[in-house]
Amino acid sequence: MPILNTAGARVIDPILSTVALGYQNAEFVGMNLFPYVPVGQRGGKIITFGKEDFALYATARAPGADTKRIQYGYSGSPYALEQHALEALVPFEFMQEAAAVPGIDLAKGAIIRVQNIIGLRLEYAQAVLATTAATYAASNKTTLAGVNQWSDYSGTSDPTNDIEVAKEAVRAKIGKRPNTVVLGAAVFAKLRQHPKIIDRIKYTARDSATPELLAHLWGVKRVLVGDAVYDNNGTFVDVWGKFVVVAYTDIASVAEQGTPSYGYTYRLNGYPNVEQPYEDRGAKSWIYPVTDEVSPVIAGATAGYLISAAVA
Repeated sequence: MPILNTAGARVIDPILSTVALGYQNAEFVGMNLFPYVPVGQRGGKIITFGKEDFALYATARAPGADTKRIQYGYSGSPYALEQHALEALVPFEFMQEAAAVPGIDLAKGAIIRVQNIIGLRLEYAQAVLATTAATYAASNKTTLAGVNQWSDYSGTSDPTNDIEVAKEAVRAKIGKRPNTVVLGAAVFAKLRQHPKIIDRIKYTARDSATPELLAHLWGVKRVLVGDAVYDNNGTFVDVWGKFVVVAYTDIASVAEQGTPSYGYTYRLNGYPNVEQPYEDRGAKSWIYPVTDEVSPVIAGATAGYLISAAVA
């Protein structure tokens, strides 16, 4: 087994880091509620802007009078990044076998597997934040029950009306209509066959709803389905459960003086990072360390609305 020297590491490390930075599991949707924001420090405070743009100021000025002034921005909620690290182990024997078959890159495969694990942990953290009812004011959440749940096709439940109520609740708080809806996988499975949804889309030549059709029907930029699952003692569990999250989310610069976005995912510049691989002679393996410095935060709960127990 050839030993990786320093010169070789300089070539391989950037390639592996590109693999890490570029990998995205198609089933992860959390970044749509908590868009990625690079930061230069592991902790700090967010510059927060209030509702100054919505005030009706007395802007009239008499000749010779002082011009009124307003001030924007203040130091808001703190954030602190968490470090998460895993190492991928690739036995010498596997690499020797793979070397005989063109097109097999076990190093790249190991990095992707580790990234998938770290990404699932982040998706779970984002889902927990978004689906914790205590985060929301009473005006920005509801829990469905019985005939009002979207799994009840008797005629009482009305998913589109529930979404409109959520949109209006957000608009009333931040002055913008939500642009994102995230559905738990179990919710989408029932929703796509709901009679009232089918009736609304019957002229589209579709016999069941798609996320794209729902986005058009509900007047939002995107409807996403949280298909990710995690292993709970041998049983797969949906990360996004039976929840629906309706939110306005966007990234705004300081120059834009803030947008009332629902959440962000703060990540240290240059991360996730694949460190220089090293040999573990005892395990007769190459070790590929991966480290991430990241923290999802809800920046403005008023920009979101939570529907709990959307289906039975």
